[in-house]
Amino acid sequence: MSRIHSTAIIAPGAEIDSTATIGPYSLIGSNVKIGPGTTVAGHCVIEGHTTIGADNRIFQFSSLGAIPQDKKYAGEPCELVIGDRNTIREFCTFNIGSPGDLGVTRVGNDNWIMAYVHLAHDCQVGNHTIFANNTQLAGHVVVGDWVILGGFTVVHQFCRLGAHSFTAMNSLLFADLPPFVMAQGQPAKARSMNFEGLKRRGFSASRIAAVKAIHKALYRQDLTLTAAQSAIAGLTEAFPDAVQDIQMMLDFLSGTSAQRGIVR
Repeated sequence: MSRIHSTAIIAPGAEIDSTATIGPYSLIGSNVKIGPGTTVAGHCVIEGHTTIGADNRIFQFSSLGAIPQDKKYAGEPCELVIGDRNTIREFCTFNIGSPGDLGVTRVGNDNWIMAYVHLAHDCQVGNHTIFANNTQLAGHVVVGDWVILGGFTVVHQFCRLGAHSFTAMNSLLFADLPPFVMAQGQPAKARSMNFEGLKRRGFSASRIAAVKAIHKALYRQDLTLTAAQSAIAGLTEAFPDAVQDIQMMLDFLSGTSAQRGIVR
């Protein structure tokens, strides 16, 4: 029994694994590759140079791989690459990349992406993230692993969101959101660290204590960003089992531009 519904339109050249499922009235373009076990529901459009990995579940009315909403785009063969085991709910729109950046929009593995989420061109999404309904990412946004974005979160172009960060509903990000930080507001402001999330992910008491010390240096001591980085670097001796967490924060802060800054 065919896993491709009789009403689906599959363009010549499309590569669909024999174990993938394509629902009714969906349209699959000629440069699309769909991996094993992936399910595409009805009324989806997947076009462009789009590669989708294994065991993804794509719900109805999603549009993946359309050209970027960028006036400079002139038909270049940019890409959308989606990894494995992602859930992509109804009415999501993911665009391909643009020649002005990496040329690829990328989604990692094990992400839970709810309805009406938009990923603009050249967004880079890591693994194990959760995007609640109506999360909207402008172009060139980078999202680290384990990030959770509350419903109606809006992210300005070129912003970065560090691993384990969290936004409340209706947050508006104009600046980089460092790892572990919980933010809320319009524009978003830092409120705390994502301690509950870290506990759920198995962080030890010592590592969580290190994150608390990072939060104090970054937000509670009225330090400049440069001074805060020095203070954070000095935490490695007190928290030897959190060296990787401390270094991740330092690497993130060192990549923050003066123009963009961080959420304060």
